[in-house]
Amino acid sequence: MVIESNSKEETYNAGVRLGQNAAPGQVYCIYGDLGVGKTIISQGVAAGLGITEVVNSPTFTIVKEYDEGRLPLYHFDVYRIGDVDEMDEIGYNEMVYGDGVCLI
Repeated sequence: MVIESNSKEETYNAGVRLGQNAAPGQVYCIYGDLGVGKTIISQGVAAGLGITEVVNSPTFTIVKEYDEGRLPLYHFDVYRIGDVDEMDEIGYNEMVYGDGVCLI
């Protein structure tokens, strides 16, 4: 699925719809250059899942976990990952194959 947007509001609302319709085990891959709205769509997904805490980019932590919504949300930033072993160290498989929603 490709989602195109022309504003922050459209991007956020697309994320809300994804979050509202998300099922356990779903993985969404978000791709784009710096500043195109990856964090905004992530904030929308979180809102659609019922998460009210602040959602921001996990750039320096690799993954942020949000557990307060109807499903857990795992928000990854794999830009700085240089080796697949680093993903194993953070428990990637457990999250991707678990009962939550993953944003990568």
